Amino acid sequence: MIDLGISKLALIGAVALIVIGPEKLPRVARTIGALLGKAQRYVADVKAEVNRSMDLEELRKMKDSVENAARDVESSVRDTTQDFEKSWSDATGGLDLDAPLSEPVADTPVYPAYQRPKKNWRLKRGTVPQWYKARAGVRTRTQSGAARVARFRPRSPSAPR
Repeated sequence: MIDLGISKLALIGAVALIVIGPEKLPRVARTIGALLGKAQRYVADVKAEVNRSMDLEELRKMKDSVENAARDVESSVRDTTQDFEKSWSDATGGLDLDAPLSEPVADTPVYPAYQRPKKNWRLKRGTVPQWYKARAGVRTRTQSGAARVARFRPRSPSAPR
């Protein structure tokens, strides 16, 4: 990198003052500053683009590794399922699973079919008593912000109650 110290910058400024002149030097300095700013922004944009492309490449590699892992899991599950089905068919080879039982088992209890409970929000709301809500400070009525401020505003001692 270019090593510019204070002494070298002072020498460059003195030469520029002599060559360019004191009238045009501020305008040239502004132009040079603007060009250097554009160059720095361009370099920063290039760096950001390179970083984005590197991150994108890393994400692609990560995606490939996740897909490979998913394929491995899928194949192992498929193999395990096939092994289980084979062992199940070997174990139940002589049994006729479609035939009904000859006599019902007396010890087996019969349960009614599951029925989803009906959820009624009015019943739920009534489960907590109003006196408990009032004591616990639960708000049961909606109040606007202005009304809340007016309600809780400290009263001045001269105002009548």
